[in-house]
Amino acid sequence: METLGQDLETMRRVPLAPDHVAAICDIGGERFYKAGDIVMEIGEPMDRFVYVIEGEIEVADPHTGERLLPSSLGPTQFMGEIGFLNGGTNIMRMRAAVDTTVIEAPREAMLALMGRVPELSDHLITVFTARRRMQFELRNDTIKVIGADRDPQVQAVERFLSRNRIPFQSYDMDGADRETATLCSLLGHEPGVIVGAQTRMADPTPRKVAQYLGLDLDICSLRTYDLLIVGGGPAGVAAAVYAGSEGIGALVIEDTAVGGQAGTSSRIENYMGFPTGISGTDLTFRGQVQAMKFGTRFVMPRRVEALLRREDGAFCATLDDGDEICARALLVATGVQYRRLPLDRLEELEGAGIFYSATEMEARFCSQTDAVVIGGGNSAGQAAMFLSRTAAHVHLVVRGSSLAASMSSYLSRRLEADPRITIHYHSEVTALHGDRWLNAVTLKTGDTEQRIAARALFIMIGAAPNTSWLSGMAETDAKGFILTGAAAGQTDDYATTAPGIFAVGDVRAGSVKRVASAVGEGSVVVSRIWQYLEDTRVEAG
Repeated sequence: METLGQDLETMRRVPLAPDHVAAICDIGGERFYKAGDIVMEIGEPMDRFVYVIEGEIEVADPHTGERLLPSSLGPTQFMGEIGFLNGGTNIMRMRAAVDTTVIEAPREAMLALMGRVPELSDHLITVFTARRRMQFELRNDTIKVIGADRDPQVQAVERFLSRNRIPFQSYDMDGADRETATLCSLLGHEPGVIVGAQTRMADPTPRKVAQYLGLDLDICSLRTYDLLIVGGGPAGVAAAVYAGSEGIGALVIEDTAVGGQAGTSSRIENYMGFPTGISGTDLTFRGQVQAMKFGTRFVMPRRVEALLRREDGAFCATLDDGDEICARALLVATGVQYRRLPLDRLEELEGAGIFYSATEMEARFCSQTDAVVIGGGNSAGQAAMFLSRTAAHVHLVVRGSSLAASMSSYLSRRLEADPRITIHYHSEVTALHGDRWLNAVTLKTGDTEQRIAARALFIMIGAAPNTSWLSGMAETDAKGFILTGAAAGQTDDYATTAPGIFAVGDVRAGSVKRVASAVGEGSVVVSRIWQYLEDTRVEAG
């Protein structure tokens, strides 16, 4: 299955071309570091590109001071990973192993150079993404999550890191190794998050971690954008790519993680170009990198809570905590979210055995226990297949009599043939059992009830649109989906009843709920937005 980048260990090392190095020298300056000097500290903004002329740069362990990785950077190599594109925060302590001379170029100038020289851009991004993949898979980082299985708040942080492909290490509080014991002592034997060397994060939340990583950008000090894209699912990310490539100044705001509902899918096999499949998170991560290459910026996890329109026609979105960001055009790509079930103690057990996504993180809670998946769509089917590798057995609960109407044929055939999966038709979960963590569910099939011992329940049903924040500016149907095209009295398929507000993807009334269609709509709508911006620019002038 495809992943987020190439394998750094098997990649052939190719130095930058001499003319590319010369171009970097033209925008940068030479700097010398003595052996032991810190080149870039943890928490420092990645505001410069560092190219090694002579010497060696290593990754230092912030806890011990020793070299963290066996490999290092030498002459003709450069520092950085994919967070450089978005102006993120450095998460590794970079130190000169010997006397070292480098060329340092300002980030903005380097991005401009990458925009002018596509071969240089391709080279850097290939290495950046391979490094992120290595960091994520090997957990070489400075964020440590302890006790996610005991605290839903800590689990939310772990889920945010995992779905955004941010490297972290996860520790079970019952672990007997020395490192786990040391970390538990630092936390007073309570679940928590440690960042940097030994800094305990008070009351950890995804937002606080994002601030530490520089993902929660200082957006309020910036100019009015051309386009504000609300929602970072496949439709929003596709629009971000095309907006950036057309020179539209765009900002994407996402309230959870880039990928949206598609990011909860462990494997997508019917998306063109990935014959061996790819996870929803990795697919949209690739799109995010592509968009950042063209200058589009991403802010997360931030939620838009209200919208107003200024006298000059610009839209201003009020974010959580009262921040405000404005843009001349607005694209709604907030998609849908799985509906909650009307079950007693549902909210109490969310994060404690009840989940709405099935990724690597949630799968580890299924070891040696049965797992129950509710839903008859592709996401539920892929979740059941994925979880069957870890769980003792998987129960797929479907209200109807067949999967044919809601699931791809190839997937339903696999489910029906898999002995590790039982499909319960005409069934529903009617009760949850367990004290601090789910330990069983009651399943009703017709007039018969049975109790299934399971420590993990995955709810993947229905589609509830997220449109209340629009403050009534664009009309919706009775279910809350945004009216576009003919239904909104417009000739443009993606225009809403409000000039300057466009909608794409699952949030749009009548849309096809597939990743490929969402990507297509996000790509096509940019030409309409570009024309709107041009027309209103002429009118304003």
